[in-house]
Amino acid sequence: MKVVYVSTLTEGGPVSHMLNLAPAVAHAGAHVRLLCGDSDIAARARDLGLDAEVAPLRNKADIARAVRMWPRLRGADIVHTQDRRALLLCGAAARALGARLVHTYHGLPEELVGLPGRPGARPVGPMVRSAWLLHGHLRVEALLVRLGALVVPSQTLASFLAAHGFPTRRIHVLPSRIDIRRWEPGPPHQPVRLVAVARLERHKGIDVLVEACARLAEQAPPIHLDIYGDGSLRPDLERRARMHRLNATFHGQVPSVRDRLLEADLFVLPSRGENLPITILEAMAIGLPVVATRVGGIAELVQDGVTGLLVEPDDVDGLANALAALVDDPERRAAMGRSGIRRIAERFDASEAGTEMLDLYREQLCASST
Repeated sequence: MKVVYVSTLTEGGPVSHMLNLAPAVAHAGAHVRLLCGDSDIAARARDLGLDAEVAPLRNKADIARAVRMWPRLRGADIVHTQDRRALLLCGAAARALGARLVHTYHGLPEELVGLPGRPGARPVGPMVRSAWLLHGHLRVEALLVRLGALVVPSQTLASFLAAHGFPTRRIHVLPSRIDIRRWEPGPPHQPVRLVAVARLERHKGIDVLVEACARLAEQAPPIHLDIYGDGSLRPDLERRARMHRLNATFHGQVPSVRDRLLEADLFVLPSRGENLPITILEAMAIGLPVVATRVGGIAELVQDGVTGLLVEPDDVDGLANALAALVDDPERRAAMGRSGIRRIAERFDASEAGTEMLDLYREQLCASST
């Protein structure tokens, strides 16, 4: 079976997901090729032993580059797109060239990201744009999905999409998976090191984390906050951290961020909305306890009180109290870290990712021949 993965993104969870999944599918027996958003991702894929090419699509109107890319899809049995742009510009072409289409739905537009699993939530941003995204944009995506199969990593998001016009029979809930990197948490640090990995945009809630850490500094032992990622809010977040005199480092985008997690004691993700964050999987796979918000598919990963602590979004006091409870208790952190490793082994182990996805591909190919 020949599988072509198409990703137009140059950073973030969808890229990490693809670089985790594609080697597993290759190991399971498929011939895999990647069309990547930039040369760095292609190089990382080649380092994993994969056939990878650079095929950038700059925006959803980049039809000229898309047309030049289409011949590279020829001969594929499965074309698996990894983002909206790839689906929009390559989905119909893949079908026209005789391939079966699979698309992974990694997440909603930022204005809608806080809606799944929270019935009382409302879109953010200008009313007209929010209405278009909810009642227009989603309908267009639902039509595109009819070209093939839709993979959704969390049940929460799958239920939301089904309620907004996506064909239920085409939705397949397959969680992201990760390899376990160590079976025992690392030794504690002094000061205690908190780490967050996120785009520095509103929906990731890093502003809430900065304020919570300011309150935490008044009631807990010394901490150091490491923030990996970049975005439009970085200057404001750095200003707030300086104003509160936080012991915090904004690292920006760095290579091999998974290795940086090995230096931490506690992982934090205070998002206002999520799907099934790869970063939480990466943290749990090295034995870090997780403090996160009860949004999207996070509760499908983090067992409150067992592998970490869950709080409500935008709750500065709740987040500060949860962090304080674990900063003060290294033994509890270690116990939660061990529980997180066990949960990855039981539910999200990468060893099953290749065969699981290959079964879906075979199902699609069989459906096309009947």
